[in-house]
Amino acid sequence: MANVMMVASEATPYVKTGGLADVLGSLPAALVARGEKVSVVIPKFRDVWQEDAQRVWDNLPISIGPLQLSAEIFHAVRNGVDYYFVGLPSLYDRAGIYSTAGHDFSDNHIRFGALSAAAIGIARNIVRPQIIHCHDWQAALVPVYLRFKYNHDPRLFGVKTVFTIHNLGYQGRFSNPAQILYDLGLGPETFTPAGLEFYGEVNLLKGGLITSDWLTTVSRTYAREIQTAEYGFGLDGLLRQRAANLTGIINGVDYADWSPEHDPYLVQPYSPEKLSGKQACRLDLLKEFGLPPEAAGRPILGIVSRFAGQKGFDLIAEIADSLLMENVTLIALGTGEPYYEEMFARLAAARPGKVAVKLAYNNALAHKIEAGADMFLMPSKYEPCGLNQIYSLKYGTPPIVRATGGLDDTIEEDTGFKFLEYSGAALLDCIHQALRAYQDQPAWQERMRRGMRKDFSWNVSASEYSALYRQLLER
Repeated sequence: MANVMMVASEATPYVKTGGLADVLGSLPAALVARGEKVSVVIPKFRDVWQEDAQRVWDNLPISIGPLQLSAEIFHAVRNGVDYYFVGLPSLYDRAGIYSTAGHDFSDNHIRFGALSAAAIGIARNIVRPQIIHCHDWQAALVPVYLRFKYNHDPRLFGVKTVFTIHNLGYQGRFSNPAQILYDLGLGPETFTPAGLEFYGEVNLLKGGLITSDWLTTVSRTYAREIQTAEYGFGLDGLLRQRAANLTGIINGVDYADWSPEHDPYLVQPYSPEKLSGKQACRLDLLKEFGLPPEAAGRPILGIVSRFAGQKGFDLIAEIADSLLMENVTLIALGTGEPYYEEMFARLAAARPGKVAVKLAYNNALAHKIEAGADMFLMPSKYEPCGLNQIYSLKYGTPPIVRATGGLDDTIEEDTGFKFLEYSGAALLDCIHQALRAYQDQPAWQERMRRGMRKDFSWNVSASEYSALYRQLLER
């Protein structure tokens, strides 16, 4: 049994802005089910509270640069996992997690440097882990501090570090390096090409990649892609150097929350053995989005996403007119960049009987789209792992995806549809393939069943993490 402490900025059900929170809400419990001892450290943001949380430390001293802080540490147990919440009101009690009014907080380096320092304090005084597993740039200073500030601390001898890249596009880069290093309590020896220096800026993610014992990312294909100039965001050379210590492990999903057999948001459940309920879900979806009854006679293409260029919405903009000449219905849910929000709003206004969009994040509607759509669109420019394509498989909604990252790893030709070239023409051709296949309903239903029977649960991924932890502890 390994004693693992994870450090991250968010975790469901406490705080969520993206897929990182889902991982920290599900992977730890899957590891506990395999016999590991797991704790998770996250900030106590303004809205983070658990009724049964107990204060376990009143004044944990945290030294970060010139700041001498005192943190309250709260503890709660969920699914066998110990969750520790770092209470620093001056840094975390704000209207926003990373930003407000569209602007990042100017002291984010201090906020998450303090998280890393607090996590080390919890490791030294409460948890005593064998492995500290850090997630994304917000936790990247844990291995940096262990290397440069705590390398002689006997309470931390032998502790191994794992660092997971959830999206290499977010690196924690800060200009004005002299001030940043001072704020973080790091000396000039850390600001070198072999350290945190990155084109004249401080790059926290880079520090984590350099100083951790092992690196992982969230799919096998993405682990290869980030070693190329196209996907490496300037860190591909470093990642090629560390390739022998880099593993791709696909994210799992929680089928307790995402399964059409017991989904509370669906009007009627269904399963691979009894698909009839999906038709009721199609009709309910059209009703929810105010589409006319005749829309039920067309294949429904669903989208649930952050509206961003990374997600391939420039390709959808390129082909929108041609796509809507087809006999299809398009339903989209999400928010994001104003250009793409306006694009979907224009399409819905121009084709009110064929296109419907809701500019929001709504969990119930996300479930209804997965169940009620016939196909699911994910034409991402890059996608480290992706979860919606896995949900779509479970809901018998064959995905149409670009063959990149986790999309390529999870979708096969007999469960969905893939295209390689990042172009509108390639996407449109792939959609045409799917529409032709949809005409053969017996074969289509077999495709649905194959996808619904795939297992991308956390049990599979957790076994790979457990094996990695064993490997590290035996070194």
